[in-house]
Amino acid sequence: MASAAKAKQLDFAKTPINSKLSAQQKVRLLTEMVRIRRFETESLRQYQAKKMGGFLHLYNGQESVAVGCVSLMGDDDHVITAYRDHGHALAVGMTMNECMAELFGKVTGCSKGKGGSMHFFAPDKNYWGGHGIVAGQTPLGLGLAFALKYKGVKGAAMCFMGDGAVNQGCFYESLNMAALFDIPVIYIIENNGYSMGTSLARSSSFKSCLAERAEGFNIAWGQCNGTDIYEVRANVQTAIERAHNESKPTVLEIATYRYYGHSVADAKHTGGYRQKEEIENYKQNHDPIQIFKRRLLEEGTLTEEQYEQLDEAAKAEAATAAQFADESPIPSEESITQDVYFEVDRQTEAGRTGKHFFNS
Repeated sequence: MASAAKAKQLDFAKTPINSKLSAQQKVRLLTEMVRIRRFETESLRQYQAKKMGGFLHLYNGQESVAVGCVSLMGDDDHVITAYRDHGHALAVGMTMNECMAELFGKVTGCSKGKGGSMHFFAPDKNYWGGHGIVAGQTPLGLGLAFALKYKGVKGAAMCFMGDGAVNQGCFYESLNMAALFDIPVIYIIENNGYSMGTSLARSSSFKSCLAERAEGFNIAWGQCNGTDIYEVRANVQTAIERAHNESKPTVLEIATYRYYGHSVADAKHTGGYRQKEEIENYKQNHDPIQIFKRRLLEEGTLTEEQYEQLDEAAKAEAATAAQFADESPIPSEESITQDVYFEVDRQTEAGRTGKHFFNS
């Protein structure tokens, strides 16, 4: 079994999109995963120190999904996701400072302290949030992809969602439209097995997997292992090529796992709906960072010393971000009515005329 698993890993490493990675690019992928892990760990520490309020949905354990997918983005590819959005935000290039400050509710945050954990945005990086309504981002992702097709742009919209979101009606409405009009949207189900706090077996009915539901809409679908960043990249690349070259949608289910609860407020995630042994088994045997680290060590791309250096750098960066956030000012009372409507506040042409690019 071990040799078969290793052979499978080597196959994905040899796929065209992965085989052309340089040593520097591979180390960069690992670095980005480690940065997300360190950011989340520091966020948890600050939350427990009561430096931030509201919800905090941590991404620990799922880092290879965001990093693997985002690493394939071109200039005209877009990302939109749900409330567990920190990993995707950092992967597209948002800074730890602006993200941490947003968690602290400070004016230096990416949403000026008004959105918090669930509302990270960076339009300049083709990153459209961060949405707290379950599956609410699925029609928005469809809209992003529709805009690309409408304007004749060769691109795709990757719309991330959790396994719990697949049971929402708006997702199926989106699939229907995506199929009818050949919209280049890629729905990526990050299946961490528990939705909000209910196991997949108790919450969803399916034949082989959740992504297979796409067959009802004549949409291509796939399933892959999220612990292997090579496997993630190989499968997502196929979906991106389909979107770019055929303007066709895809539903891709990626098996992954979260180490913490639905949110930090989820006290029953250990010893409640799942046992401590299950979490520890995943950490020991399926952690995406450790798996990729070992692979790079084995092929001579990375040394233990280099890994320790990049890990310490990520840890220091997260600590510096927390200090930055702590020292940043809180929003003024007057600012509550500002930045509500982007176009109007900035007096863009659309804001002045009420016409967006669909009318041009």
